[in-house]
Amino acid sequence: MLIFERPIQVGDFVEVAGLMGTVERISVRSTEIRTLDQVSVILPNSRFLDSEVINWSHSSPISRLKIPVGVAYGSNLEIVRNLLIKVAKNHQDILSMPSPQVFFSEFGDSSLKFNLLVWISKPYKQFQIKSDLYFKIDSEFRAEGIEIPFPQRDVHFRSSDVPSQNISPELINSLSNLSNSLATWLKENSHNQTRQDKNKDIQSNKVIKKEN
Repeated sequence: MLIFERPIQVGDFVEVAGLMGTVERISVRSTEIRTLDQVSVILPNSRFLDSEVINWSHSSPISRLKIPVGVAYGSNLEIVRNLLIKVAKNHQDILSMPSPQVFFSEFGDSSLKFNLLVWISKPYKQFQIKSDLYFKIDSEFRAEGIEIPFPQRDVHFRSSDVPSQNISPELINSLSNLSNSLATWLKENSHNQTRQDKNKDIQSNKVIKKEN
C-alpha cells in the first residue's frame, strides 16, 4: 500500500508512533525515518497502517502554526495585536501569504489569551520557528511594558493545618530571637515610660509647692 498508493514519499516530514522526522527510504517491509535529533529509525511498514500518521508534506508542505500568548488584564490590546503581527512578519521562515493573524481566544483566569496564527513551508523547522517567535515576543512585550502574567492563587493557612514537626530548627531559632528582641524592647520601653511618669510627678509636686 505504501509503495503503490504512496500516502508517504521520500522527503516527506511525518509524525507516526510518537516519532517526527523526514522519510529517507521506503522499502517493501520497512521505512527509514531521520528524526529531528538526526537519528535514523527503521519502522515496519505495518506501523504506518495500524497507527495514525500525520504527513506534514502530503500534497503541500505548507502548514499553519498556532502560537498561544497570554497578557495581563489592563494591557493595550491594539498594541498587543500589532506587536504579534510585527514579530510574525519579521521572521524569514513565515510566509507572507496567507498573512499572519491574531485571534482573541478568551478571558482567562489570570490573563487575556490570544492565538497568533502563522503559515510556514518548512514543517521540520516548526519547533525552531516557535522558539524564535516566543523569544522575540517576550523582547517586544518587555520593551512596551506589556506583562505576561503567571497564574496566581491565594493560599490561607490555619495554625492547626501546619504540623509542628515540619518546622525547621532555623525557623524556630529565628522566631525565638524575634520574641526575645520584642520582650527586651517592651521592657526598655516600660522603664522609659516609668521614668517619664516619675519626672512628671516630680515636676507636678514642684509646681504645687511653689503655688503653696
